[in-house]
Amino acid sequence: ISRVVSLSPSTTEAMFALGRGDKLVGRSRYCDYPEAVRSIPEVGGYVDPSYEAILALRPDLVIGARGPAGRTLTDRLEARGVRTYFPPAESFDDVEKMMLGLGDLLGARDGAERAVSTMRAEIASVEARARAKPKVRVLLLFGLDPAVAAGPGTLAHEMLTRLGAVNVVDQGTGYPVLGVERVLALDPDVIVNGAMGGKKTPLGPDTPGWGKVRAVSSGHVAALADERALRPGPRLGGGLEALDKAIDAARPGASR
Repeated sequence: ISRVVSLSPSTTEAMFALGRGDKLVGRSRYCDYPEAVRSIPEVGGYVDPSYEAILALRPDLVIGARGPAGRTLTDRLEARGVRTYFPPAESFDDVEKMMLGLGDLLGARDGAERAVSTMRAEIASVEARARAKPKVRVLLLFGLDPAVAAGPGTLAHEMLTRLGAVNVVDQGTGYPVLGVERVLALDPDVIVNGAMGGKKTPLGPDTPGWGKVRAVSSGHVAALADERALRPGPRLGGGLEALDKAIDAARPGASR
């Protein structure tokens, strides 16, 4: 395999982490790390990749996180003889398997094992520091209008658990949409706002409907603007640390 198109930032970063960035010939518009990827041609986005642009790059392999484009894209590509690799990415174990699987496909098993080992060490270091802190009940949001939260069975839920935090959304799976009444009932100690990077869509007492939520009225809200926290790839340890810092910034008793 010598020509690869990656449709997810996480798989793009994984290619570079295991030493095969030189094989990347196309990327999604959201792939922006490391800096070297910016000179590689774009083939659209995660939900709207251009089939024609991908084929024009003559790839041997198209990779990405399993997502909205789904079976339609992979079926069309495989019908043209292009291999695809779209593994799940909703757990830490999934991320490791993605990196090792990519290493096997690209003849870089050693590089993949080294990258996974580095990532594991970073994660363990963050976990050890986080677990020494008092437990807090956290609501982690990825959208505000409507309010989309991290629920069980997601990578974000596992991140909270590994940090010793309690996810107030403890029923169902995926990313449920919550009404403000539901948020009032959940009554989190802390809200981490990862909606559009948190800073573009601030959440505060003036946000319509949110003023009655205890965490909001008392200022226990923090923005999560670090893209590493949203990418199931080799920088997961850094993402975990960014989430830990956001929780710390919002936790009761934090200096402001």
